[in-house]
Amino acid sequence: MEHDILIEARGLTRRYGPNVAVHNIDLTLRRGEILGLLGPNGAGKSTTMKMLTGNLAPTGGSVKINGIDIALEPKKAKQSLGYLPELPPVHPEVTVDEYLDFVAALHGVKKADRKAAVAKAKQSCGLHEVSRRLIGNLSKGFQQRVGLAQAIVHQPPVIILDEPTVGLDPIQIREIRSLIAALAQNHSVILSSHILPEIQAVCSRVMIVHRGRVVFQDSMAAVNAQNASRLAAIFRNAPKSFVVPGIASTQSLGEGRFVFTPEAGTDPREALIAASVANGWGLLELKTEGRTLEEIFVSLTSGETPEMKEAA
Repeated sequence: MEHDILIEARGLTRRYGPNVAVHNIDLTLRRGEILGLLGPNGAGKSTTMKMLTGNLAPTGGSVKINGIDIALEPKKAKQSLGYLPELPPVHPEVTVDEYLDFVAALHGVKKADRKAAVAKAKQSCGLHEVSRRLIGNLSKGFQQRVGLAQAIVHQPPVIILDEPTVGLDPIQIREIRSLIAALAQNHSVILSSHILPEIQAVCSRVMIVHRGRVVFQDSMAAVNAQNASRLAAIFRNAPKSFVVPGIASTQSLGEGRFVFTPEAGTDPREALIAASVANGWGLLELKTEGRTLEEIFVSLTSGETPEMKEAA
């Protein structure tokens, strides 16, 4: 429904002289979604984020935040946004409490409500134990948490996060991912990254950008369904040919390894196991296998894509 659309970008384009950084991107974020914006370094992700948040004017196209055109009413539109750029906009010489109170004031939170707003942001981001410490003395992981807290202190319906785990160690990355997943219960999120596990861990929908163009977008449920579309098996005594109900085609990988493509709407696993037992094929392993997000990403970003050729 239209009132569920929190961000709507149409024909978003950004040029730098003759160079096109972002070309004709359409993007929609609905209430309750976590959209993963995935792409290699230099794909145009950060440029897209800057245009969505009003920090960079597009050469062409439009952006509406909660139904408000950000070019026509930027202040009103940005009231619905929380933004964490790749480099957190924190001030090292102030305490966490001082900084969050300052940010809340910038966002127009009334003075009487600021203490509660800051406390809620700290609770959401696990910052109570460092409330009175100087931000410059915090670890990189806690500084990133402060960056997240400033993005949500005014309780916006939309949070935009640009590479939120860059420079963190594996433990900090897991903590930030868990934090993003928790925040998504009350906010819609756009998460930019070039790290596949990051998108798979928290996102409900994925969009892949390559050379400034959208080359793929789908729900993670659909991507995972693709990943379970084939069957991989290993046999001790494989036959020369398989005749099993529900199997459309068979590919031999050698050394008793095979990949089976099921007929549409069928699951031939039970039939395959039964046939193996009856015929003494010695089934050693059977698992689902398909086109993973990594395979999709690599195939679309390793060269010129069909979408780009068509556009050219």
